Amino acid sequence: MRRGILEASTEAPLTGQASQALPVNARKKLPMPLLRRRTVRLRLTVLYGGIFLLTGAVLLVIAGLVTVGSSTHVAVPAPGQNPQPAQTAQAQAQAQAHALAQAQAQVRRLQHQLAAATGQPHQSLWHALLIGSLVALAIMAAVSVLVGWFVANRVLRPLRKMTAATRRISADNLHERLAVPGPVDEVKDLADTIDELLERLEGAFAAQRHFVANASHELRTPLATMRASLDVAEAKPEPAPPQTTLLASRLRAQLDQVDGLLEGLLALARAQHGDLPGYTMLSLDAVLADGLAARADAIGAKALTTRSASAPGGAWIQGSQALICRLVDNVLDNAVTHNEAGGWIAVSTQLSGPTAWLVVETGGAVLDQQQVQQLAQPFRRLGAERTGSGAGLGLSIVAAIAEAHGGTLDLHARPAGGLRVSIGLPLAYQGVPA
Repeated sequence: MRRGILEASTEAPLTGQASQALPVNARKKLPMPLLRRRTVRLRLTVLYGGIFLLTGAVLLVIAGLVTVGSSTHVAVPAPGQNPQPAQTAQAQAQAQAHALAQAQAQVRRLQHQLAAATGQPHQSLWHALLIGSLVALAIMAAVSVLVGWFVANRVLRPLRKMTAATRRISADNLHERLAVPGPVDEVKDLADTIDELLERLEGAFAAQRHFVANASHELRTPLATMRASLDVAEAKPEPAPPQTTLLASRLRAQLDQVDGLLEGLLALARAQHGDLPGYTMLSLDAVLADGLAARADAIGAKALTTRSASAPGGAWIQGSQALICRLVDNVLDNAVTHNEAGGWIAVSTQLSGPTAWLVVETGGAVLDQQQVQQLAQPFRRLGAERTGSGAGLGLSIVAAIAEAHGGTLDLHARPAGGLRVSIGLPLAYQGVPA
C-alpha cells in the first residue's frame, strides 16, 4: 500500500470551496408568482370577464341610441285653416300669404314651448340613465370575473387531478392508470389517451429491461466456453507457438472487456429497474475511503496525488450497498483512468440542506462543457484520448444509480482544466447514527 501517496487532509482551501463545487441545480428555486405563471384558470377568467364587458358595452350603446331616437321624434301639428270663400285672385293671394305667416309664427311658438317643456328634463334623464348603466355594467363586470374564476376552477379540477396522478406515475410504477370516472367527454378522452400511452410505455420499458438482462445472461455462456477453450489450448503438454500465446492473451483481454461490458449492462438494467439489493444505511466517507484504498496501486502507477475532505459529522445515506459501491468505483475509475501522469485527484463529501454531495475533481486539459454533459449517456466518450479500454458505460451507470436513489449527477468542465463530478443523494443522517 502506498500510504505516502494517499494524503488525507481537511485543509480549509478544499473545504472552503464547498459552495463553488456544488452544482447550480442544488440551489433552491423560488416559486413563480401567480400573475407570471399565466395559468389556464386566470386566462379563462379574463376571457369570461372580457366577453361580458364587451357585450354589456354594446348593449348599453344600443339602448342609448334607441332612447335618443325615440325622445327626439316629436310630431308638430300643422295649423288648420278653413278654406276661404271664393274671392278675387288678388284677395286670395293676400289671404294665403297672411295664413302662411300665421302658421310660421305658430310653429315657432310650438318649438319654443317644446324646448322649454322637455329640453332640460330630457337631458337630466339621459344623463342619469347613462350613469346608472355604467355603474351597473361595472358591478356586473366584477361579478362576472368572480363567477368566471370559480367556474374555471370547477372546469379545470379534473385536469389538476390528472396532472397530479401523472406526476406520481414514474418509470417504476407505470402499471398505475388515471382511470378518470365520469361521462364520455373531452376530459375523459384525454385521460383514456394518457392511459393508453402509459400502457405502451410500460410494455416498452419491460421489453427493454428484459432484453438487456436476458442478453447479458445468455452471452455469459459462450464467453465462458471461449475462455475455457483458451485455457485448455494453453494447458497442453507440448509448448504452444509464440503466435498462439500472443493470440490467447489478446483474446483474454477482449473477453475481459466483454465481461465488463455485460456487467455494466446488468448494473444499468438493475438501476433503471429500481432494483436496490441490500438496502441499508451507508457512510459516503467510508465507501469513498475504501474505493481509494482499493486503487492505491493504480494511483501509484500514475504518480497521482490525492486530496480528501469530509463533511463535518460525516454524510450518511440510505441505499443499496452494492450499487452505491459500484457508483463510487465507477467515478474513481474514471478519475484514475482518464487522468494524466503526475496529476491529482480531489475527493470530498459536502452537505447542502437535505442533500449529501460526493464531489470528485481531476486536473487535465480544458474540456468542452457540451461534450461533458453527454457523458452521462450510454456509450458516450469524450474524445479519442479519453476512450481507454472502457465501454462508455461508467458515468451512465452512475447517473442511473443516482436517479434510482432519488439523486442527481452533475458533470462540469473545470475552467482551469479537468472534470468535476458531483453526485447528490438524499441525506439520511448527519453524524454517526446511534
